Amino acid sequence: MGGEPGRRDRGSAGVNQAAAALPPVRGKLTADAPLAPLVWFKSGGAAEWLFEPADAEDLADFLAGLDSDVSVMGLGLGSNMIVRDGGVPGVVVRLGKAFAGVEQLDATTLRCGGGASGILVSSKARDAGIGGVEFLRSIPGTVGGFVRMNGGAYGREVKDVLVECEVVLRSGERRVLALAELGYTYRHSALPEGAIVISATFRGHAEEPAVIQAEMDRIAAAREESQPLRSKTGGSTFKNPDGHKAWALIDAAGCRGLMRGDAQVSEKHCNFLLNLGNASSADIEALGEDVRARVKAQSGVELEWEIQRIGRAE
Repeated sequence: MGGEPGRRDRGSAGVNQAAAALPPVRGKLTADAPLAPLVWFKSGGAAEWLFEPADAEDLADFLAGLDSDVSVMGLGLGSNMIVRDGGVPGVVVRLGKAFAGVEQLDATTLRCGGGASGILVSSKARDAGIGGVEFLRSIPGTVGGFVRMNGGAYGREVKDVLVECEVVLRSGERRVLALAELGYTYRHSALPEGAIVISATFRGHAEEPAVIQAEMDRIAAAREESQPLRSKTGGSTFKNPDGHKAWALIDAAGCRGLMRGDAQVSEKHCNFLLNLGNASSADIEALGEDVRARVKAQSGVELEWEIQRIGRAE
């Protein structure tokens, strides 16, 4: 991410005054940074501050020096997120190339930067002959995001392959957390608010690269067939309730193709919401609430959001 030492974009007096209260950085710090281009839905407001740290030390120093009242959240590929139209107060941290490396530690173990994509991790694992992490190919996000959310697909979850992760806490302290410390449940971890995952260690098993590639191809084909991958979407909208598939409940409640403004329930996979053009985040979130209400009325099941909804409504 680089940038000049202490670089802060935007030159208004008000922003400069606010920036003076922020710790110096070696990466890039941008005021009023539009987030819509950085998230899959392509909607929503701006971050009060967007910080792209030069490295882990830059991130730790910044958080250590940042007023404890300022909120902090991480942003990966923005594939599982609604950014509300009023924007996000505080600091949004986005990990760039300095955090995107994947290193082989031994015959079955990889250490991956928090900014590395699931596709990169699974590809590096294939090249190293490490099986068991192919499912990461299908998670449209970064290591930091799917470690926090215990991301999963095709019968496996992050908790099945994670050994440990390194985080920078909101205080600026760097800490290595073992799997048992993360309190994983379905699509949830006990990671503290404001903690940023900067790396994770995954362990698979020895496997022939050709076998791994065949499984990755199978997963890719299944996703292509069933999910609206070429749309402005946010991935799976709702968690699967115990004993149910969210998409089936949504379909049974008559929500397939349901619209609100330019927001639509996907006709291809109705646990996906779509921005067909210029939907606001308010439209997308309200459509999701419409779906929840219809499902509750039809089946009695209360759907829980899987997509993160962040920031302020306008």
